[in-house]
Amino acid sequence: MATKNDNRSNILFRYAIIVMGILALSAAIIVKLSETTVVNADKWNAKANEALLKISEIIPPRGNILAADGSVLATNLNFYTARIDYRAEKFNERHLREDIDALSKEMASYFPSRTAEGWRKHLLSPLDKVEKKRPRAYKLLSGLSHADMELLKTLPYFRRGNRNRTGLTFERYMKRFNPYGNMARRSIGGVGETTESKEIHGISGLEKALDSLLYGRAGTARKIALTKKITDSPLVPAVPGCDIVTTIDINMQDIVENELNNVLDSCGAEWGVAILMDVKTGDIKAISNLELNPHGPGYIEARNRAVMGYEPGSVVKTLSMMIAVEDGIISNLDEMLPTGSGWAYAGGRPITDSHYSSAVRAGDVIEQSSNIGMARIITRKYDSNPGGFYSRIKSIGFLEPMQTGIAGEVPPRIDSVPSDRGGRIALSRQCYGYATEIPPLYTLAVYNAIANDGVFVKPRLVKELRGTIDSVLPPAYMGNGRACSPRTAKIMREMLTNVVWGDHGTGRFLRNDVVRIAGKTGTCYMIENGAYNTGKKRLAFCGFFPADNPVYSCVVLTCHPTKNFFGAATTSGQVLRNVAMKLYSRGMLGNSSEYSAGLASTDGPTFYATRGDDPFKKLRGPMAIPNGKSIKSPVAVRSGIPDVRGLGIREAVVTLERAGFDVRFSGSGFVHSQSPSPGTLAGQGAVVRLTLSR
Repeated sequence: MATKNDNRSNILFRYAIIVMGILALSAAIIVKLSETTVVNADKWNAKANEALLKISEIIPPRGNILAADGSVLATNLNFYTARIDYRAEKFNERHLREDIDALSKEMASYFPSRTAEGWRKHLLSPLDKVEKKRPRAYKLLSGLSHADMELLKTLPYFRRGNRNRTGLTFERYMKRFNPYGNMARRSIGGVGETTESKEIHGISGLEKALDSLLYGRAGTARKIALTKKITDSPLVPAVPGCDIVTTIDINMQDIVENELNNVLDSCGAEWGVAILMDVKTGDIKAISNLELNPHGPGYIEARNRAVMGYEPGSVVKTLSMMIAVEDGIISNLDEMLPTGSGWAYAGGRPITDSHYSSAVRAGDVIEQSSNIGMARIITRKYDSNPGGFYSRIKSIGFLEPMQTGIAGEVPPRIDSVPSDRGGRIALSRQCYGYATEIPPLYTLAVYNAIANDGVFVKPRLVKELRGTIDSVLPPAYMGNGRACSPRTAKIMREMLTNVVWGDHGTGRFLRNDVVRIAGKTGTCYMIENGAYNTGKKRLAFCGFFPADNPVYSCVVLTCHPTKNFFGAATTSGQVLRNVAMKLYSRGMLGNSSEYSAGLASTDGPTFYATRGDDPFKKLRGPMAIPNGKSIKSPVAVRSGIPDVRGLGIREAVVTLERAGFDVRFSGSGFVHSQSPSPGTLAGQGAVVRLTLSR
């Protein structure tokens, strides 16, 4: 009996201890609650108010960059990173192991960065650890689109839905996205964090030059307490950035990039740049900068050399001749200028021509690209005042900033007071393209003015702002709006046409029966270690087409070709000609022709046969060329139309054009249907119409 009482006493004693502990804990809670809500109420209220009064910044949505037709070139998109919490409250390990085979196969099918076995190991490896050491944010995939995220949720195991059981979570982040990949990438530019504020701003190209417009204006917000949570309440709303409408034409950009890439690849050049511009408005319709990939085969987007200064070579003779004709320095184009094998002007190193004769007609200096002839004309007026040539160039607005919107733009460098021997020697070199640094875009502007009856329109890459500021930007002009008179412009167009079509023109390689081209070749040795390297050349061609009624102007630079083609016409000029032919074949020169010829092969540039009364009659029909390819004249053939349904527009156009067909399309996205239907027999040049949908 005593034992029972002792047990009961022990139990009651333990209960008493527990009750006393509970009472003591309750008392402590009550005391702490009283301190918090009564004694220290002011202190905690002040902290709460401090948190609620804290002002935070609202980052504005960045504006889009659009092509001329409204197609998106750069925009903000939500992307997601998928993770698994292996310590989620109700994480079901058994279900994961049951579904792992099916899940791994599906993951490998939709996300082939790993094989099925690779995904299996990746998903199961965290389960090898003890539960307390398993990861809470195990990374599966990053860079997922919204569609990818929704797809992932439907796969075996993840489709169970309850994130506490599957552990599947998603982190959303905003990323700048270029739907057309590397197309005009250097001109469009990129974004990144700034060191000052960690905000996302433009770091190159249009993204940088127009950052203040694209970024918008940041807003401010303050915390407010709701019934169940604390949230941000805007004080000053953020102002979204403006959308920038560029002058880029997607189709023309595609043509220019492909033709530049093809010729660079064929001649093994280090880099190249090409710019296509609308004659009347100065709209840059396409701009491409390519250089050899230092980490692999082929060419990649390079620095924007379109706005960087280079010695231009003979393409600058056109500017010198334009001034000479406009100012009456040369009034008789039939005047014969003595040339010979060299001319030692002002006691300097003799000026020479690559192909010389005893004399050259003044009107043929541009056609034959005579350094001596050009120097004799310009020094005729500026011999006693070399700085006057600089002043004359400046007077037409040639040295003004263009403000195209391309980051890194620099104006031309032409010495205003040349130093050597009174500046006379430098003057004689400047007039034919040495002792100067001129960005290709400035050279193009002069040729464009000549094509435009002397109207000196500024090249531009931005034509409209949309958003809080709606503004259509009209064409702007260099200087007083005129580079020369219409009469001078007409004379210069004839001279530039003769470069291609004259008996002694340096650009005769560019003759063709479809698009009449006018322009000027230019060759310049490259400077290395302070001296000219005669083994490395920078080759240029600048011109416009069609020559008799110019619609587009174009400049191309090719740096140091190493095989097959080594001349300015056969490298840079060939790019311009191929672009002109492609534009014509697609009806983009105001023509309605169904002509389609010489379309790009898979392993080299586009070659066009030339016919007519010229030194290149031998190009009629197939002919051997240095790299073993052949040039073929357009010949009507019959073949089945390829099936391009499901392809993107670029792949579809290339496929059809390689087969010899012209292309028209409507809509956006991927090819949904085509007419005529695949396999239909049709002659070369027949039009295939594509309907696109997303």
